[in-house]
Amino acid sequence: MSSGEAYTTLIFDSHLDISMNAMEWNRDQRWSVEQIRSSEKGMTDKPDRGRNTVSFPALREGQVGLVVATQIGRVVKPGGPIPGWYSQEQAWAHTQSQLQWYRSMEEAGEMKQITSAETLNESLALWENSHEHTPICYLLSLEGADSLISMKHLERAYEDGLRAIGPAHYGPGVYANGTDASGRLNPRGVELLRCMEQLNMILDMTHLNDEAFWHALDIYKGAIWASHNNCRKFVNHNRQFSDEMITELIRRKAVIGLALDAWMMVPNWIRGESDPVKRNVTLDIMVSNIDHICQLAGNSLHAGIGSDLDGGYGTEQCPHDLDTIADLQKLPGLLRKRGYTGEDIQNIMYLNFVRFLQDYF
Repeated sequence: MSSGEAYTTLIFDSHLDISMNAMEWNRDQRWSVEQIRSSEKGMTDKPDRGRNTVSFPALREGQVGLVVATQIGRVVKPGGPIPGWYSQEQAWAHTQSQLQWYRSMEEAGEMKQITSAETLNESLALWENSHEHTPICYLLSLEGADSLISMKHLERAYEDGLRAIGPAHYGPGVYANGTDASGRLNPRGVELLRCMEQLNMILDMTHLNDEAFWHALDIYKGAIWASHNNCRKFVNHNRQFSDEMITELIRRKAVIGLALDAWMMVPNWIRGESDPVKRNVTLDIMVSNIDHICQLAGNSLHAGIGSDLDGGYGTEQCPHDLDTIADLQKLPGLLRKRGYTGEDIQNIMYLNFVRFLQDYF
């Protein structure tokens, strides 16, 4: 670990775009973070080139052994501000390439998929006796449902191990409108949630705009979580959850993973201009978000880690006291300074999401 501190606990990270980085950024996740950065010297096609924080060696170094790993493929209109595909068929094909990358990493012994109580228990056992080559154990999630051409495709995805779906991402979507958009779920979105419930899938509330958030809660009676979301108390933007939203998620027994994208951590962040050091963006801000959820809940049972590291940004837009994802191991010490007990810290670092999945399966 780059800070030199001793490891204290297993970590469950509820949101990592691992295949996106492999397939769109052309990053071999088996390399060290330093090797990936070196390979990207001089590249300017993406703002985070040479600034990544995630790789398999870094995950293992930080004992980030259990993760929710995503597929993502947006459908967009020509000329729109958000990159994506012009048809659902293209988006579906893109997510299938991401799935095949995960499969190839499983064949290489780098990853292990979690699809059931049995595979969850196997994964926990692996990390109780972790070593240099312990596979990263992942539950498959879909960030934004645009790529699901039909409910038959949803069923196929479930058969391939997909267990969680966030219906929306940024802007207008095929099934729901997300961040910076408005409106309730459309009829296809209502159908999607009903089919997800029949399949016993996890509904990820992340990125739903306020109207869609409450509409989804009215409809969905199955398992609910929020994989990577911060608190509106600190950054007053529709991407974050209000206290009312957090309180309702707590009532529904959800766990909320707190994220490390700087624009979600401090107000008035300007992408490409603001600097994490000058804005004093630190891991302690994540702890403040964690603490706020715990205070609303009256316990430590509903907050977790959903870092979203390398989710289209790198060290230029994350806490300046984090060099690689292994530095998540600084969090227990920061939580102890806030008065959290060892039991509380284990809950937040991994047990809350593990117990959620044990109940879900």
